[in-house]
Amino acid sequence: MVDVNAQIDAVTRSIETKEVDDALAYVQTLAQTYPSPIDDVWDAVTSAERIPRWFLPVSGDLRLGGNYQFEGNAGGEIRRCDPPNGGQAGYTVTWGMGMGEPAIVNVRLVAVDASSTRLELENVATAASVPEGFWEQFGPSATGIGWDQGLLGLALHFAGGADGIAPEEAAAWVATDEGKSFMRRSADEWAAAQQHDGTAADVAKAAADRTYGMYTGEVPPTDMG
Repeated sequence: MVDVNAQIDAVTRSIETKEVDDALAYVQTLAQTYPSPIDDVWDAVTSAERIPRWFLPVSGDLRLGGNYQFEGNAGGEIRRCDPPNGGQAGYTVTWGMGMGEPAIVNVRLVAVDASSTRLELENVATAASVPEGFWEQFGPSATGIGWDQGLLGLALHFAGGADGIAPEEAAAWVATDEGKSFMRRSADEWAAAQQHDGTAADVAKAAADRTYGMYTGEVPPTDMG
């Protein structure tokens, strides 16, 4: 059982449309505090042994300059790797599906105290790398729901799910009423973040509704025009 509302409320979200390295970009940020020391959280988000317990099976050379690939999902290059030092840590990777310009994902860890760590994930995608019309149609929840699911997996991992959950079990869960409720709340929160970034409320809501329909299969892609 997942306390959907508690998990959604535990995460802060923002979206900013701004210039990054002289290019217009969509910058999505999520953050959550986990009940574990920074060294343990660092190990959970960098270890090839532990990542599959809360996210997806991963292969590759998981070190600076190496490449990684998540099974059936994104892959890329590890561009920065700063292990815990002075209560902080972080890494930067490219994140792509093999087509077009990849996004840049920055993960930052900050020790809140000796037994808890705040994780911040920043997804930076240039506007030019997003297919024409996609952002207007689906908005930030298209990627945001997936990142929310990742943070949920990590929360369950630290809550006692040390052995993790198989990808097929996770796929089955998102089709349940509980899973759909989680995605609905996530989409709504991303719509609120998009509205805060300056998008009209009705436009942000329509994009969130389309994305929710895409994730749940309740609205066929051909009907989302």
